[in-house]
Amino acid sequence: MSALRLLALSYVCSASVFVMAGTLAAHPQLGRGLAQNVRVFGQEIAILILGPQPSPVVQLTLSTQADLPPSSDQRTWARSQIAPPQVRMVKSPRQMERAAVSSLAAMAILPDLAPAPSPPHMAQVEIPEPLPFAQPLPDNRARAVALRLNAGLTSEMLENFDLFLYVSKANKGPLSQRLYVFEKGANGRLKLAYDWPASTGRERQEISPVGERDFTTTPKGFYELDPGRMYRSYHSASWDQDMPYAMFFNWEREGLQTGLAIHAATGSEIEKLGTRASAGCVHLAPKNAATLFELIQQHYRGPVPRLAYDDTTQTLSNQGEFLRGRDGRLAMTEGYRVLVRIEDYGGANMVAALF
Repeated sequence: MSALRLLALSYVCSASVFVMAGTLAAHPQLGRGLAQNVRVFGQEIAILILGPQPSPVVQLTLSTQADLPPSSDQRTWARSQIAPPQVRMVKSPRQMERAAVSSLAAMAILPDLAPAPSPPHMAQVEIPEPLPFAQPLPDNRARAVALRLNAGLTSEMLENFDLFLYVSKANKGPLSQRLYVFEKGANGRLKLAYDWPASTGRERQEISPVGERDFTTTPKGFYELDPGRMYRSYHSASWDQDMPYAMFFNWEREGLQTGLAIHAATGSEIEKLGTRASAGCVHLAPKNAATLFELIQQHYRGPVPRLAYDDTTQTLSNQGEFLRGRDGRLAMTEGYRVLVRIEDYGGANMVAALF
């Protein structure tokens, strides 16, 4: 190194020492300093570090040619040690889509629950005698489903609901894969208003379009409609499928709100009505789904009994059990006075017996 460069560096170091000394004299509140030795070009010089000693963020070491590795050039260089930056993981669009679908795990549909006995605190209700149905019934098939529906209804159900939807999820039989709509008249009699072909779950393990393993079933049981989830237009993220006129069931299972719903079939699913063809929902023809949606929206809003809830399994009952207060009365809430019953029943024996 030239003498001129060495002289310039010595001047800079001396000036720095005078500046620090002047600063300490002008600001005694900086406190006691700490003298440290620094090696510059093979020689040690003393510098004064003012104020308290914070933990160093950056450590800078000056080295001369003698300190350099053999492979380095002859220029003065510096090495710094800096805390590594925090790494921020960024998800790809595909990962973000899967995360969004995972957040819809609350929409999962699980297989049928085994029938459970009524909790001890719940009053037992009797199945009433068959209720007279309004005449005329169009054929023995309609009469058979009317008798089947009525056999499973309790007096509390008949009192607190005004529209009854009976869905057969059976794979075969004269009643299978249809949705029957019964209206309760002013005289208390049930009248068959609509009889439509439907499609329920395929009842098998499948892989959804987003790569999730699902059991495509329509669980049997009693259900109420969720007043907060009624959509004229809806799209399923899990199955990448439109769900026009979607009416979701108010059914929580194992702490998750399920995605079971009645809605219109779309595309190639329309021609499959009358067979097991859905991922778990109940499909109807678009015109029929629109008719049912408008009928319920316009005429059947009102107070309904709340379904019983099992705190242990975090599951709403779909066995026809209702929540009661300490006085034994039904706990009521605002909703739709519509009760849905789903059965795996084709009705072959009953229809044959009625001919």
